[in-house]
Amino acid sequence: MARLDSSSPDRSEPSAPAAGPGLTVASVARRLGVAPATLRTWDRRYGLGPTERTAGTHRRYSTLDVARLDLMRRLVNAGAPPGEAARAALHAEVAAGDALADLEHLVATVDADLDPLLDEIGGPHGGGDVIALPTAAPSVRGLARAATSLDSIACTQIVRDTIDRRGVVWTWDNLLVPVLVGVGRRWEDTGRGVEVEHVLSEATTAALSGVVMRLRGAVNPRPVLLACADDEMHSLPLFAVAAALAERRIAARVLGARVPHDALVAAIRRTGPSAVLVWAHLPSPAAAESLAALPVLRPAPVVLAAGPGWGAELPPGVVRVTDLVDAVARISHAVGP
Repeated sequence: MARLDSSSPDRSEPSAPAAGPGLTVASVARRLGVAPATLRTWDRRYGLGPTERTAGTHRRYSTLDVARLDLMRRLVNAGAPPGEAARAALHAEVAAGDALADLEHLVATVDADLDPLLDEIGGPHGGGDVIALPTAAPSVRGLARAATSLDSIACTQIVRDTIDRRGVVWTWDNLLVPVLVGVGRRWEDTGRGVEVEHVLSEATTAALSGVVMRLRGAVNPRPVLLACADDEMHSLPLFAVAAALAERRIAARVLGARVPHDALVAAIRRTGPSAVLVWAHLPSPAAAESLAALPVLRPAPVVLAAGPGWGAELPPGVVRVTDLVDAVARISHAVGP
């Protein structure tokens, strides 16, 4: 990926010409998805402010200013301390005359792999104010920081950006699971943080659902059904499975949390699925009995039990899946070529 040079640009020189009239702080805030107060703070503390002036000495952001702010936003979201992120954005080497093109290219290529950049600019390791993640990658700490701040927009953007760069399976295993586990441990230890979990879950669901909504031309004529066990309220893993399948052009229907046995039976009979996955996080003997009583179809769907809530014994013909990779692989095989 493109590296950031340590040399500082001469901020006394005029910025590159903007593509149009300068932008107000409110307009830039909408474009970047940050609060106007945040932009004013970045201007006051780090010098990342508007460089154009209009009649009456009103300051306006140029396209180059916005590109630098976008780079800073991406670095902060990925876990860089704001001061270091601002220094990296200000010190990006930009040649006179073609500054705008160079910086826009840098903003695009930096998304290819943020972790080496964050390792380069450094920053303290730790879990932020409340979620202890001392050995986590910078992107994990950035997501934890956004979740703790209840910044749902930043959470969604971090997850979306990582999915675009790495894919759903990598994002789930290496970004989301560590933060979700950290939030859960904090709740177990202190009894606090339910609001953090809710914000993170909603943001993650939005990002994963976006992947599903982009699916066109599914390869499976028979659907895949994804459901929670009767008493299971945590449906987020189902959206991860659906999004990972969508990347492989496999369409799935998420039935959601707490699906009664009769409802699952009706859905199976109505759709004739190629695969049925039932998620259970908490132990429930009744859930296994429910799997044993699913209707028999021809051709028979593959029935998968996912999650830690299943006991040692499963009904004949039901396959236990251990993780997202295993679930996607088995469902892809069931769907066939």
